[in-house]
Amino acid sequence: MLREGQVRIPSGCAISGFINKKGVRISGTDIINSIAIMKERGNGLGGGFAAYGIYPDRKDWYAFHLFFDDIKAKEDTEHFLNQNFEVLEGEVIPTRKVSSIQNAPIVWRYFVKPLEKRLRDTEKTEEDFVVDSVMFINSQIEGAYVFSSGKNMGAFKGVGYPEDIGEFFRIDEYKAYIWTAHSRFPTNTPGWWGGAHPFTLLDWSIVHNGEISSYGTNYRYLEMFGYRCTLRTDTEVMAYLFDLLLRKHKLPVEIAAKALAAPFWSVIDRQSEEEREKLRAIRAVYQSCLVNGPFSIILGFSNGILALNDRIKLRPLVAAQKGDFVYVASEESAIREICKDLDRVWMPKGGEAVYVTLDEGVIV
Repeated sequence: MLREGQVRIPSGCAISGFINKKGVRISGTDIINSIAIMKERGNGLGGGFAAYGIYPDRKDWYAFHLFFDDIKAKEDTEHFLNQNFEVLEGEVIPTRKVSSIQNAPIVWRYFVKPLEKRLRDTEKTEEDFVVDSVMFINSQIEGAYVFSSGKNMGAFKGVGYPEDIGEFFRIDEYKAYIWTAHSRFPTNTPGWWGGAHPFTLLDWSIVHNGEISSYGTNYRYLEMFGYRCTLRTDTEVMAYLFDLLLRKHKLPVEIAAKALAAPFWSVIDRQSEEEREKLRAIRAVYQSCLVNGPFSIILGFSNGILALNDRIKLRPLVAAQKGDFVYVASEESAIREICKDLDRVWMPKGGEAVYVTLDEGVIV
């Protein structure tokens, strides 16, 4: 099978997502309908969803979703997990037969926690240990790929139109307070299950429309911090960049957004002295995090969502609000398909973040 970086195909994609700020969980039916209305933006070579709040009974366990090419890959992965994690349960991810979905890999999930002894031996935090384990499986175990590794959340993706992937994974049976979705028209690949969106790491998930021309600079920078970019896709580096800036460097979300979609120097020069010095510092310190090229993204995390355009807005992005719901999508039609009577609709400017979190005091 040809994978990322071996074939070039011009790109176009669709993204959609929404959050209920009160933490109310709703079924996946709406997100399927939202992404399906933009079918012409994809070509059936990738679709997927990320959902937050779907495992409330196991919210303290990391939910590892994995693709396996064969039984040996599964056995090798389980041997690694048993050596490093307490495994609460391993089970097949429930699916339906869908005629348009062909050649699906073995799809499994495990609910795990790092062994205390392994944390002491490695002198790592729990999250760093999980990240390193994901990197090891994806790079060292042939035929195994962790495509989701967060708590009380999960990604579901594959080769097919998103509405077919949604039916295959029985998305309508899950309930979540944050949903994101992606319809793929691949860049640099004929499409394979691991290359579909969302891309995730821990609780972070990314769906992305566009093409990142700074991929080489970004991934070399990330590798200095121990990340392994094995999938050769630009979206992978964006997931890791957010993990680095938000979790490891503990930057505020607004500052991380300015690092990835930094204003032009000419724009910075027109700011107040205080703002000018701040933006210059961000560009100087995080110059290798600057993401060039046309893009629109939705970042999902346990407490909210962030939607962001490139600084020239070369890819579409629209936002809307209705009561406790905030929506973002490539097209307004995708939002109105599931909420026709909106309180507010707006078009974020290039480099302008739409940042929404759960209301203060909400416990999911």
